[in-house]
Amino acid sequence: MSGYRSPVGPLPDEALLSGLVAGDPELAAIFVRRFQHRVFGVAMAVTRDQQLAEDVAQQTFERAWRHAQIYDSRRGSVMTWLTTIAHNLAVDAVRARRTEPMAPEDLEDLLDTVTATPEEWALADEASAQVRAALARLPREQARALMMAGIYGMTAQQVADAERIPLGTAKTRIRTAMARLRTVVAPAKRGDHVR
Repeated sequence: MSGYRSPVGPLPDEALLSGLVAGDPELAAIFVRRFQHRVFGVAMAVTRDQQLAEDVAQQTFERAWRHAQIYDSRRGSVMTWLTTIAHNLAVDAVRARRTEPMAPEDLEDLLDTVTATPEEWALADEASAQVRAALARLPREQARALMMAGIYGMTAQQVADAERIPLGTAKTRIRTAMARLRTVVAPAKRGDHVR
């Protein structure tokens, strides 16, 4: 492996990713060693289950290997790309394990995981940071309703039943939360809103 080190230091992340695409086993091993702790950390923060987090980490590296050729450095660093894959797979794994909707009292922990965890540094791309910040600023009842609908796929009626609120209130909370998030992530058009 010493033959793969440049004279000024370790290979850049993009070079390791290129080695992964090329099928170089030594570069692939270095790639996994470089990112394994962060990937596992993201998976563990979301799943809170060591075995499931290990499975998610392995799936993350498999998916990175299969899709390495589509990585676009303009959209974020290799670390951001990889931890985003891990986060998405972990959320899917948690969702798949649930046979019924999450208890509303458990949402507080999930909200904290999404808004104030080590994922914040791992998922450092600007758009996700803005969404997390906007989610953290929402009133708790709107954030809970949005999480139930957006992450757990609950209908407005299921949110209303779980929160013991009228259907119209559940719909309003979800709609208001989505509108606030859209204003954060909507791309600003040049020259708009000149006053």
